[in-house]
Amino acid sequence: MGVESGIPCIDFSNLADLVEGSEGWKSLCKQVREACESFGCFQVVYDQVPVKLHEELLMGSKELFDLPNEIKEKNVSSKPYHGYIGKIKEVPLYESLGVHDAPNLDQVEAFVDLMWPNGNPAFCQALNSMAKKIQKLEGIVRKMIFQNLGVEDYYDSHMKSSDCIFRVMKYNAPRSDDSAVGLQAHKDKNILTILYQDIHGLELLSPGGEWFQVLPKPGTFTVFAGEALMAWSNGRIQAAKHRVIMQGEKDRYSYAFFSAPKGGAPVETPKELVDDDHPLLFRPFDYMDFLRYYQANPRLDNSLEIYAGAV
Repeated sequence: MGVESGIPCIDFSNLADLVEGSEGWKSLCKQVREACESFGCFQVVYDQVPVKLHEELLMGSKELFDLPNEIKEKNVSSKPYHGYIGKIKEVPLYESLGVHDAPNLDQVEAFVDLMWPNGNPAFCQALNSMAKKIQKLEGIVRKMIFQNLGVEDYYDSHMKSSDCIFRVMKYNAPRSDDSAVGLQAHKDKNILTILYQDIHGLELLSPGGEWFQVLPKPGTFTVFAGEALMAWSNGRIQAAKHRVIMQGEKDRYSYAFFSAPKGGAPVETPKELVDDDHPLLFRPFDYMDFLRYYQANPRLDNSLEIYAGAV
């Protein structure tokens, strides 16, 4: 395991290492767990996604954000943070759109038809293909975490009770010599986030309390553990605080796959992860209710502890 930009960088490029039960697999499992326990975040080299696909999706993303606001605002959802987000006073440089269950082609087609009534098959294909490939990577990472925690028996049911949303994001350049906040410091609320960024801007808060840049590298994703996973693991996995700081004259594009519990599926710590040395930290809770609570109280730095803390 190397260290890039201050966080672990784990190499998934050797397919033999991804054979479950192999020595390479066991080594990667250990690296993933250590990264999640210490940082709540790591970079992963994953060359199963062609460079051309990244380029096609980024090109399509630029076309998407160039659409009129009234078109983008049709991307609505009853779920918090699932639809269009933009024109927010606190983060004026940021806007994003979400596609629920993007590995499902029907869902992507419905989104694309909403944005482009005359169609955009190239973007549709690129987004759906990317979502499928990242979903596979997310499943690998989650299985490694579960195996190393000794709760692999929960993996299948956990995956079946999970949902996902694919978000495409744009950060407008401040176009000045001064840096500006692209996205405020926060911890993701979901299970796992797998992010790709085209230029720098992402920053992570280190365990020592210092901010540092997470620099983009071709073929490399950044993986974040979210607070739903932190609660489920009884605090063994950390959720990383991160932000986006913009500088210069170039707009920044990124996209991310967010896995999360389905509505109605409780976030509940397995009994195997609770003992005298590890008392229960969080009560069982409904993820969507927690997300709505956070949406109503976005300035709370410890929303999970307040909402579901066991003490």
